Amino acid sequence: MSGHSKWSTIKHKKGKADAARGKLFTRLIKEITVAARMGGGDEDSNPRLRSAMLAARAANMPNDNIDRAVKRGTGELEGVQYEEITYEGYGPEGVAVLVDVMTDNRNRTVAEIRKIFSKYNGKMGEQGSVAWIFNRRGRITLAGDLTEDDVMVATLEAGADDIVVGDGITEVFSGFEDLDRVKTACEAAGFTVDGASAVKVPSNTVKLEGRSAEVMLRLMEALDDHDDCQNVWANFDIDEAALESDE
Repeated sequence: MSGHSKWSTIKHKKGKADAARGKLFTRLIKEITVAARMGGGDEDSNPRLRSAMLAARAANMPNDNIDRAVKRGTGELEGVQYEEITYEGYGPEGVAVLVDVMTDNRNRTVAEIRKIFSKYNGKMGEQGSVAWIFNRRGRITLAGDLTEDDVMVATLEAGADDIVVGDGITEVFSGFEDLDRVKTACEAAGFTVDGASAVKVPSNTVKLEGRSAEVMLRLMEALDDHDDCQNVWANFDIDEAALESDE
């Protein structure tokens, strides 16, 4: 599979380092806080909050941290007020890029994101310029060596509609509304759930090779490393050799 799957695999690998330095927790806390502020603190009636809390628990975030983030969102505790923004842009060869950020300073963040795009042969786009390419989906990440057939049998009835297996990581995709059911089915089958979250999957892709592929990965990494970035999505397609040489 292209773009979304390959980059999410890279993020899965580097996510262990993110967790070690606290960056992953920071992102999850922001997401929980904003989700609770927008939809309330009851995860049963707030799908976005439920998804964020699933991701936090999968990352072994302490319950106290989760509870405080929810209370900051609902106003029970004081905290920084984050603004949620999605920036749209283009990478090398016209690759579509979405950058989800949460910031307490919009002017600073947009200037810094624009600078990153420019540095790596990209440019910012207008609102709506590329968002139409992406669809919101659910993704479950499973650890261990599994076969596509085994995972499909266990999750198909729960709503899984795409499975990507490779390098000790298995990704199960579904409609966003089926995320909880697919996660439950994975656990019932005895699989080790490494993560559960909403993702934005492109409906078409752009094939990249050589220098363009290298620059695209540098752009993704730079955007992903920005302190205000929650997620970055793109519709590139790069072969496995290019990904391996970049690691």
